[in-house]
Amino acid sequence: MQRLSWRLCTGLLFAAGCLAQSNLPARVLTWQEAEDVFRANNPNLLAGKETIDESKADEITAYLRPNPNITLGWDQITLFSSNPYRPFWQSYIYGNVDYLHERRHKRELRLASARQATEIAVSAQSDLERNLIFNLRDAFNRVLLAKAVVGVTKENLEYIDKEIAINKERLRVGDMARVDYQRIDIQRVQYESDFQTAQVNLRTAKIDLQALLADKTPTDSFDVKGEFDYTDTTIALPDLEKIALSARPDLKEAEQSLEKSRTDHQLSVANGSTDPTFGMDGSHQPAPLNTYIGFSVTFPLRVFDRNQGDKLHTLIDIDRNRKLRNAADISVLHDVDSAFATLESTVELLKPYKSKYLEEARQIRDTISFSYAHGAASLLDYLDAQKEYRDTELNYVNLVGSYLAAVNQVNYSVGREVIQ
Repeated sequence: MQRLSWRLCTGLLFAAGCLAQSNLPARVLTWQEAEDVFRANNPNLLAGKETIDESKADEITAYLRPNPNITLGWDQITLFSSNPYRPFWQSYIYGNVDYLHERRHKRELRLASARQATEIAVSAQSDLERNLIFNLRDAFNRVLLAKAVVGVTKENLEYIDKEIAINKERLRVGDMARVDYQRIDIQRVQYESDFQTAQVNLRTAKIDLQALLADKTPTDSFDVKGEFDYTDTTIALPDLEKIALSARPDLKEAEQSLEKSRTDHQLSVANGSTDPTFGMDGSHQPAPLNTYIGFSVTFPLRVFDRNQGDKLHTLIDIDRNRKLRNAADISVLHDVDSAFATLESTVELLKPYKSKYLEEARQIRDTISFSYAHGAASLLDYLDAQKEYRDTELNYVNLVGSYLAAVNQVNYSVGREVIQ
């Protein structure tokens, strides 16, 4: 009896858990909320931030002074002398301390190079964020597009169902041939296929977005909301190019790499200089020598190795980074020009759709449907009008999706969000 009660309680708890999970409230994110979740959870973005901290740790190492050296010794232990019972009577303890003094601002140059490496890491992280935000916005827009397509295909499916119901009634009263009704009825397959495909695309788009957000919400309970429309751009191409040249993190990274290569060359020249080693030694010896102290300075003779290879290497690296910086500058302008041209072309295609073609297609569909219902239009005209309206509406929705993708590309090429 006790075991039966335990099983019953377990089953009830399991059923309650399943019911609670199925009734979870939908999680609907705006673009700003999705971006905030992305910045807090995306593992690639979070891992990139660790690179900056690692580079800052390298700054500590770069500015450290050389460690002094200390030597302690015990000398003149006579094990095989004429007096083997007194082996330590002439022994003495001595010590030596030396320190390498770095000249030509080597520490300062190492620190400057390390700090410039940190600045490069910061710019690289900004560029990583720019790329990931572009992917996030693209995934977000694809969800909005898929939702719009689902809405259009559902509306078209409901419309064709109404038309089929009307024509079924006409068939029943003998006002329509069965073959004509069947030709209309079979068109529903295409509408149903469009609707099912749109639902699959919506679910796939949500899964892609959740992967970027590292969101484990059940897909059926996850959704986004945002404006799915277009506005005519008012910003000019020269303004976009100017913003991009000042905002693109990859261009800034190229400029910082050029400055670091110059600092590295100065450091390599400084490393080719001679650094003296200052030393002090002392000892306490038995009489009559007693205690002494001494000083020394050691200069390495840079006869063969004057760091020639590293000097040449860093000098060549300056020229290489200068060319990479010029290439980055060209790439930025190319990206902006290409993205802006795509955006303008998409807007030009959208304008007549919104102001003219959508309404014309709807009027044609409704007029032909009315005419066909009253015997003034052929079945072929009726089917063509239905297809033209469906294609026109889907083309418009896809063009709005292309517009949002083009806006995202422009913002990506500029380096920050300039078009909402």
